[in-house]
Amino acid sequence: MAITSIYLETSVIGAYLDRGESFRRDLTIRWWEHELKNFRPFISPLVLRELERTREPYRSSYLRLVESIPQLDVTEESAILAEGYLARAIFQRKYMGDALHVAIASFHKIDLIVTWNFGYIANVHRQARIKLFNTTAGFFVPEIVTPEFLITEP
Repeated sequence: MAITSIYLETSVIGAYLDRGESFRRDLTIRWWEHELKNFRPFISPLVLRELERTREPYRSSYLRLVESIPQLDVTEESAILAEGYLARAIFQRKYMGDALHVAIASFHKIDLIVTWNFGYIANVHRQARIKLFNTTAGFFVPEIVTPEFLITEP
């Protein structure tokens, strides 16, 4: 049986040290420490760039969390796919980073995008539009979930 591949979007990594949102932080830590080993995780250079823009001491801690996670390339095809999302108003231009996260995972045929970004990625209306566009354009459609959906029963 193949191991499920996952793309860790930046918000999941950020939640690991989130002081303001204890539910999200605690659930993320539990998932990361007990469940992540059951998946084949990936990040992208975009995730690293976003983490590098955070302040210390968080920046170093975030970068340590992901240092052993393989990176997916930002290909020309994924950039074109992200532009397609913008052209069809699936994402607004100011959320190009979110469009790129989805496009990178789609291009590389990653099974799941794991995110806490409800506004711009884990939004059911946007997911339906992504599915329609990707299917029509011949791209893979990753499922978009939050870490809580990936915790096995105790």
